[in-house]
Amino acid sequence: MRYLTFLDQVHAKLRPETYLEIGVRNGVSLALSRARTVAIDPNYHLTAEISCDLRLFRTSSDEYFSRADPLAPTDGRPFDLAFIDGLHIFEFALRDFINTERHSSAKTLIIFDDVLPRNRDEAARVRHTRAWTGDVYSIIAVLARYRPELTVMPVNTTPTGLLLVLGLDPQNRTLADRYDEILAQFRHPDPQPVPEDVMDRLSVLPPQRVMDASFWDVLADANSDAASRQVRQDLATHLTSLGAAFGGHRGGGEAA
Repeated sequence: MRYLTFLDQVHAKLRPETYLEIGVRNGVSLALSRARTVAIDPNYHLTAEISCDLRLFRTSSDEYFSRADPLAPTDGRPFDLAFIDGLHIFEFALRDFINTERHSSAKTLIIFDDVLPRNRDEAARVRHTRAWTGDVYSIIAVLARYRPELTVMPVNTTPTGLLLVLGLDPQNRTLADRYDEILAQFRHPDPQPVPEDVMDRLSVLPPQRVMDASFWDVLADANSDAASRQVRQDLATHLTSLGAAFGGHRGGGEAA
């Protein structure tokens, strides 16, 4: 399944009232939104037809989140759904997650693009191929190590995979507090040490199996002020339907 097809079905499943997209480019994924939308990209060039209530910012995500009130365009409502597809460099993707979670709720779903490079050349920090993921793949290991309570779900979409992150906690500061430590451990010079199980995709989930799972209603029906622990417990009762192929983390642990 193509990643845009998967994202379109996510929008239909969740019916988000607010949506964040980091990395807009020509707007093909942005065009899927029907929510009140904040979109951030310093170099966007829209060619797709956009049908949502859009606030578009020609700036970097770091600059946007440094503003006094990043949720002003949504009248203070946290983002229900977010798609991170900005600079394909690990530390930028990590900061995007930290900032997005801070402005989300327990019911929010954050999706990363380009987490499953097909070879080490595609994963290089310094781009030298046409198809390029950069070293965003390291986010999978970081969340497993530092945020084991989250549900982290790699999905085998084409061309280079998606990563779904559920069970968020906007009050959690682990990644921000240990940011330098994380970079020292997970940021590598090229060529990238991409794990074999990332490149062979044997431990990731088929897109249709994810779409057919029952956890979507938990996110769609939860209130924005729901407690993180309660949402995680509700999700846990549904995630077992993904069976042995479930490639993420079912949550419940404590951060390192």
